[in-house]
Amino acid sequence: MYRLSNTVRDYPWGSSTAIAELIGAEATGGPEAEMWIGAHPDSPSKASHPDVDGTTPLNELIATDPTLFLGEETSTRFGRLPFLAKILAAEKPLSLQVHPTLEQARAGFAAEEEAGVDRSAPHRNYKDDNHKPELLFALTGFSALCGFRAAHESAALFTWLAETIEADPELTDENGSAVLAARHTATTLSQGDLRGAFTDLLSGGQDVVRLVGLASAAVASGRQTVPDNGLAELESLNGFYAGDPGVLVSLMLNHITLEPGQAIYLPAGNIHAYLRGLGVEVMASSDNVLRGGLTGKHIDLPELMDTVDFQSLGVPYLEAAKNMLGQEIYRPPFDEFQLQRIALPGDALLAGEDVAVAQNGPVTLICVSGDLLLDSPRGDLQLTRGESAFIPAHEAPVVAKRLGEGPAVAFAVTTAETN
Repeated sequence: MYRLSNTVRDYPWGSSTAIAELIGAEATGGPEAEMWIGAHPDSPSKASHPDVDGTTPLNELIATDPTLFLGEETSTRFGRLPFLAKILAAEKPLSLQVHPTLEQARAGFAAEEEAGVDRSAPHRNYKDDNHKPELLFALTGFSALCGFRAAHESAALFTWLAETIEADPELTDENGSAVLAARHTATTLSQGDLRGAFTDLLSGGQDVVRLVGLASAAVASGRQTVPDNGLAELESLNGFYAGDPGVLVSLMLNHITLEPGQAIYLPAGNIHAYLRGLGVEVMASSDNVLRGGLTGKHIDLPELMDTVDFQSLGVPYLEAAKNMLGQEIYRPPFDEFQLQRIALPGDALLAGEDVAVAQNGPVTLICVSGDLLLDSPRGDLQLTRGESAFIPAHEAPVVAKRLGEGPAVAFAVTTAETN
């Protein structure tokens, strides 16, 4: 087993304290948005072994013997560590975004490579050739936008905006273009045309910008009773991204707040945005993101439209499968990964009971509370709060044991269990 050191990315939307508090580290004073735990070449974890001096990037270590480290099945099927885990801490809203299918990612990446688009170019869509289905497990209350709500519900919100702006003498819509934009969107949505409404908002120009400002003012004024189904978030989003059409697109999406311990999964095409909170995020090993608003970054509208799934669906909550000791395994409908929450004693029926680490090939594991021992036939590895490990496929079985008097909690990621 290998101890890992991990890169923390400082995206502006990150919390300045949440990750440091979780792992017991000293805060840098700046935003700390994502801790990457894995072998993605953009920010690979550094692996160290007690018998070897120095550290090695995890992707380079795996490349020395993929079959040994990944197992024959994972190595043959994926050719890489197929998952990437992150600790994600959002203090400000992330961009509205969607991730491509595997076929789209391969085609898009190949096309941009052939065209000679620099991989670091701000207008580049595809950083790699992989898809990026995701899972998010909430460690705190976690707010997000996730997929399209029923079109008629969104239509009612735009109708409310049009009527409120028109009726309020303190809200000036000089030529009525903002109200017309709201009514047009409501009509389009009432016909069930999510694609049309989405496209109109993102390409609506100054009329939509004016509508964003007036809509935010209408909500903030307190002169009208605001429907409690999405509009309450509008003023906050406009505060971060003034005039951004994504503020209005948010009214078309499901607004959710996960309680600690709840999880969702996000397949390709699901448009979403994390708003605030701390969580464990797991995804296929990719950094492909197509943005659709709430951002100053590049938006490729035609590519985005080819990627978004324009269906009104319920929130894709993910329930854990539990064993007799109450240990939780979250299995989304993706082949690349599953997440295990290890609680010692935590919610186990037998306090202090040892827990077998779920292993379907390679594993990455991070301890977020207490101290634990990873016990394997090849040797043991002790982890304290905030420390993480890579368990090669050939090192099995591994059992997690609590050390000390207090409870310990860890999260382990491995490839999906196959039937």
